[in-house]
Amino acid sequence: MTASISLQRYKVLLAGIFSQLLCVGVARFAYTPLLPVMQGDGLLNDAEGGWLAAFNYAGYMLGAVLAASTGSLALKDKLYRAGLLLAVVTTLGMALTESVWLWALLRFLAGLSSSASMLLASGLILHWLIEHKRRRELGIHFAGLGLGIVLAALAVEGLLSLSIDWRGQWLWLTALGALLVVPAWRWLPSPKKPAASAAPRPATTRPVSMIFLRLMVPAYFCAGYGYVVNATFLVTIVEREPLLAGTGNWAFALVGLSAALTVVIWDFVARRLGYLGALGLAMAIQVVGIWLPLWSTSLAALLLSAVLYGGTFLGCVCLVLTMAGRLYPDNPARLMGQLTLAYGAAQIIAPAVTGTLAEAVGDYRLGLWLAGALVALGAVILLILKRVDHTAQGLDAEARAL
Repeated sequence: MTASISLQRYKVLLAGIFSQLLCVGVARFAYTPLLPVMQGDGLLNDAEGGWLAAFNYAGYMLGAVLAASTGSLALKDKLYRAGLLLAVVTTLGMALTESVWLWALLRFLAGLSSSASMLLASGLILHWLIEHKRRRELGIHFAGLGLGIVLAALAVEGLLSLSIDWRGQWLWLTALGALLVVPAWRWLPSPKKPAASAAPRPATTRPVSMIFLRLMVPAYFCAGYGYVVNATFLVTIVEREPLLAGTGNWAFALVGLSAALTVVIWDFVARRLGYLGALGLAMAIQVVGIWLPLWSTSLAALLLSAVLYGGTFLGCVCLVLTMAGRLYPDNPARLMGQLTLAYGAAQIIAPAVTGTLAEAVGDYRLGLWLAGALVALGAVILLILKRVDHTAQGLDAEARAL
């Protein structure tokens, strides 16, 4: 029986990874390496490319709100499976039209589907692990986000080498997505219905000060702004450098690989510096990663930028998720709802602003300066929070005691 449960545990964790490959890699992030391809064919300008990304993140934010407000495991399971199908359908839809308005709708729905793998799947997997008395290894699940970026970058690069146009690329990605649905669907069991006699446990929370919320929310907004600019425009920025043309997809793949490999490392950093200290350090490093292409356009600077950015953005998200779980063990969505709204608002605003600025001035430099400055501001806010707030100090002390 133990061996059987152990095997099923690996399948459950792999189901989460496959859901990330589909909903985040194919449906969400394939747009990043395909943006310069579609722009090269005259289908989108910089402003339109930014607005399509903004619609995508608006869909994700709506999905995050729905996930946080849904208490029924059975409903979460149904929404998760609907999200898998939606990821495939929206990817196919991108190939079937040249209307910017229809693309905007499809990107919105694709963002909605990505919340199925990021939030719904993580909750269902965590429930299964707790129910079967297994370690809560969600770091493995979130590593799938980085692997999804790698998959998207390599898939588009491979299809480009075969001279397949933008429409054909979306069609091939649809076929890939249809394959990924199978393990993502079959290997994550539907949750069992709770016993009728099971009494709900009283919620356990820890007091969170108002100053913690008032500073943490804008800090996380800043983190979201910096994350989404590179996530959306990195390949386009690289491809517009004459000496770096052809390396954009490889840089994006390096971002995903760095994210997948470093997501667990930030837990160990938190044990030395505390959660707020680790989060502030990650954001400070991310500033360097965002601004490096402004200081140098060499290949070495590009690769280092990709590593620094990829190695920090997912760590920031996981650290905040961990803090929410520590403060509200029975209902982390209580805090994550407020933080996700801030992070999501930044993801909607940043691509639209960055794309509009690029269209106005002719390049992405001003957008990168702004993104890095906001992330730096977020790191400073966290430093202040560490010094003045008892909730933050208690979290850091708890992390160092682990």
